[in-house]
Amino acid sequence: MSFRRSFPIRTLLLISVIFSVVDSATVSAAQTDSEDRPIAIPISDTQGHTRQMRGHICIPADTDQPRLVIINHGSPALATQRPALTPTNCSSETAQWFLGQGYAVMFVLRLGYGATGGPWTETFGTCDDADYYHAGLETARQIRAMVAYAPKIEDIDASDIIVVGHSAGGWGTLAFNSMPHPTVGTVINMAAGRGGYQGAPNVTCQPERLVEAARRYGETATAPMLWIYARNDHFFGPSLAQEMYDAYTAGDDEVQFEHVGSFGEDGHQLFFARGGSRIWGPLIETYLGD
Repeated sequence: MSFRRSFPIRTLLLISVIFSVVDSATVSAAQTDSEDRPIAIPISDTQGHTRQMRGHICIPADTDQPRLVIINHGSPALATQRPALTPTNCSSETAQWFLGQGYAVMFVLRLGYGATGGPWTETFGTCDDADYYHAGLETARQIRAMVAYAPKIEDIDASDIIVVGHSAGGWGTLAFNSMPHPTVGTVINMAAGRGGYQGAPNVTCQPERLVEAARRYGETATAPMLWIYARNDHFFGPSLAQEMYDAYTAGDDEVQFEHVGSFGEDGHQLFFARGGSRIWGPLIETYLGD
């Protein structure tokens, strides 16, 4: 694994405290004012048809040229739920945490989700023959389109973008980081993976293939990352998360792994759940401040 710039070495932190969900009002006493702008990002689907990825950007009112954070969503467990997916709104706890830190936040629906529509191109195939590697590359292709579009947005700094991904979106960030990305300086993985929760908690299709795909992504990774997983993640549990991390880094400690305590009924929901920012917020703040 080779990185295009040097970062300080970070140590693996194991946090065993059990957290419970708290009301978001206890996390943030006041909402950060922001401008909410709709965006439509052109992209070709796998058949060569031009589509528009729909979403919006939240820009903090009192920050001049804020640095941009692109947050990538996961994938619903059921195919029938994909058309109903909507972008996270600017008043959500997740958006408000980043806005409160002075960042602009972009939420975009990828192909096959919600208002973007079109074909769902991120499939890994069947459980018996899961191809997680190429599925992640397709998600990464769509993330690259978001990054390429960013300089067209007025009033933000698109020169040092932060890319964040949750679940399937997080898996796409691992794949994205395996490619050159000169305008992205920070990549954050929130509970990344594919093929989890197959009919029951902690059941994953071909987990060894996730580990192997993570290893392949890590071989050409171009920047350090922050990984955050909860101990009671029922999609990608502690052992599997550790295996993916070990494969991705292959002994290189420039990737920081934060395995936090249990959160609610399923820690996989930590990033977007009420009270979640009380846990992941300080970790991200410290990481971005290093």
